[in-house]
Amino acid sequence: MEEIQSQSDNYRSSSSSASSPASRVPSSNFFYLRKPGSLRQPISFEDSPEWDDTDIDVRVEEGGDSINVATTPASPSLSKLNSGSLPSPRLPEGAVIPRKIAGASVAWKDLTVTIKGKRKYSDKVIKSSTGYALPGTMTVIMGPAKSGKSTLLRAIAGRLHPSARMYGEVFMNGAKSQMPYGSYGYVERETTLIGSLTVREFLYYSALLQLPGFFCQKKSVVEDAIHAMSLGDHANKLIGGHCYMKGLPSGERRLVSIARELVMRPRILFIDEPLYHLDSVSALLMMVTLKRLASTGYTLIVTIYQSSTEVFGLFDRICLLSNGNTLFFGETLACLQHFSNAGFPCPIMQSPSDHFLRAINTDFDRIIAMCKNWQDDNGDFSSVNMDTAVAIRTLEATYKSSADAAAVETMILKLTEKEGPALKSKGKASNATRIAVLTWRSLLVVSREWKYYWLHLILYMLLTLCIGTVFSGLGHSLSSVVTRVAAIFVFVSFCSLLSIARVPALMKEIKIYACEESNQHSSTLVFLLAQLLSSIPFLFLISISSSLVFYFLVGLEDQFSLLMYFVLNFFMTLLVNEGLMLVVATLWQDVFWSVLTLLCIHVVMMLSAGYFRIRNALPGPVWMYPMSYIAFHTYSIQGLLENEYLGTSFAVGQVRTISGIQALQSVYNISPDSNSKWKNLLVLFLMAIGYRIFVFILLCFFMGRKISLRKCFKCNRDTTDSS
Repeated sequence: MEEIQSQSDNYRSSSSSASSPASRVPSSNFFYLRKPGSLRQPISFEDSPEWDDTDIDVRVEEGGDSINVATTPASPSLSKLNSGSLPSPRLPEGAVIPRKIAGASVAWKDLTVTIKGKRKYSDKVIKSSTGYALPGTMTVIMGPAKSGKSTLLRAIAGRLHPSARMYGEVFMNGAKSQMPYGSYGYVERETTLIGSLTVREFLYYSALLQLPGFFCQKKSVVEDAIHAMSLGDHANKLIGGHCYMKGLPSGERRLVSIARELVMRPRILFIDEPLYHLDSVSALLMMVTLKRLASTGYTLIVTIYQSSTEVFGLFDRICLLSNGNTLFFGETLACLQHFSNAGFPCPIMQSPSDHFLRAINTDFDRIIAMCKNWQDDNGDFSSVNMDTAVAIRTLEATYKSSADAAAVETMILKLTEKEGPALKSKGKASNATRIAVLTWRSLLVVSREWKYYWLHLILYMLLTLCIGTVFSGLGHSLSSVVTRVAAIFVFVSFCSLLSIARVPALMKEIKIYACEESNQHSSTLVFLLAQLLSSIPFLFLISISSSLVFYFLVGLEDQFSLLMYFVLNFFMTLLVNEGLMLVVATLWQDVFWSVLTLLCIHVVMMLSAGYFRIRNALPGPVWMYPMSYIAFHTYSIQGLLENEYLGTSFAVGQVRTISGIQALQSVYNISPDSNSKWKNLLVLFLMAIGYRIFVFILLCFFMGRKISLRKCFKCNRDTTDSS
């Protein structure tokens, strides 16, 4: 205790000297702190909500300087706004915004989260956290990196990774129950948006995926979400830009990701790092928008790493974490008083959040070690000479014995002593509707993504034009058989290689699916069927345009039925190749490694396809079995050659003739069966279906965990060992 007291006195001295070089400033002059004897109760129990689910109107008083929430006496908590809030944006005089869905109270008690280690669940990420969130308020979980903010948010929302275990209790409206579909919204720190859609289009398609009912009913929901997030000026702008048009700034993109969850009109909204990658102006606009949203009755729980003084004044309650330990939970102003009582008052010219993180962020210990032997013009680095471990222990001990902690326990007892109305599940759109919506949305994206689709089509045309001109004028003599086989092999192999350029587009589709599936807006089967249906027109356009150019430049058999088979064969080849790309992209989730893997696979398949060495002469292990049977090039080239040479004959001298099968014997193995080309086409079709079934298995049983693991550990770096 003597060590803690000395560190506290030392830090108080350094804070005062930093704020006033001439003299030490007494603690009563620190901003945000109340004078001695004027402290009110840490938490007011008028915040406890009643369970009457009443409608609320937000009206603008004359002058339009702020938004006042008019409620029935049954829910006094919804009429409270933080005294430190900034004025809300001016609205038209007499404007009324009806709130159709009341918020819900959330309480968690002794919440502990452990991550599975090598042998057992031993790594505690969250340690006995207790707190609550009320309708019409914004509760902020704050702390340094790797403190457990996102893990606590996921635990409350019931979205922990399967490798994590949760202990403790979570109450929704006073009852222990899981939050059903539609009752809450969850916004990840890093979300994937569709840049080729406008804001209104993106939200409209999201509403079609989430909500049942008629299309016309969903337009009003979308307009409400646009208005709630102040996106009216950007509603008709493309999210990611187009050609030389600039897309939305990062702040507006973040608002779009939140608006996507609002179309369901949830009662509780969880937002992970809403200020991530935002500048000070965008961060303030974001928090003012969220504060305004909370004032209409939503229950908002957000995580924040750091904030400015203006943003800090918008918080209703704050949960301060460090290494998984709760150092404070209560009203925002009471947190400043808590630090002052523990011996760490906030200096006058310093932001409260900066001060909190300075006191509890263990990374500052490295700076202390660096500064021990340094001196500036004024002497020692006295402002960074505090041991953060001592500060954390002091703040934790002070909070556990404080009136704030006791008031939180009492409030949770009050919230859980009587169960309120149960959260009800909302209806979902049918799978047929979702497949139709995703297919139409993908077709719209294809029509606008010139970089991934139309440029790709142009490259196909240029490639086939080059191949066709190189192999043009072959004729139909026996001497042209070898060259004709080479032309077909080059056409199939090079066009398949060019398809790898679509990997970034497929990767983006998988990321969008992962984002929508995590919020139950889509499913694996819906995604794969919609992806298949939307890719068919584009692949067929490529196959028919490329086949026509190649077919007539090379001078293949001039029959319409043979031409149609050529187009159909090449179309199935592209479909199989896209299925292979989906498998590899799903496994890697990285563009570079996916492209590298696909290049290696294609090279191996080309070597075993029977052109460089006929299949009967290939070495048995690996190359003959199984590679020559796995390579789709084998069936595509074999089918095209059978289509070209079955039923043909070549004159040898003036008397003798040989069939096309005999002419190909020393060049390529094909079957003499007249139906063999259709069998090869059937094999390609089965391979296309088989690859997508494999993708379905990966997404359901493997990638679901892998995607969740990335979200839990890569995007949310708070989930680390806190011991």
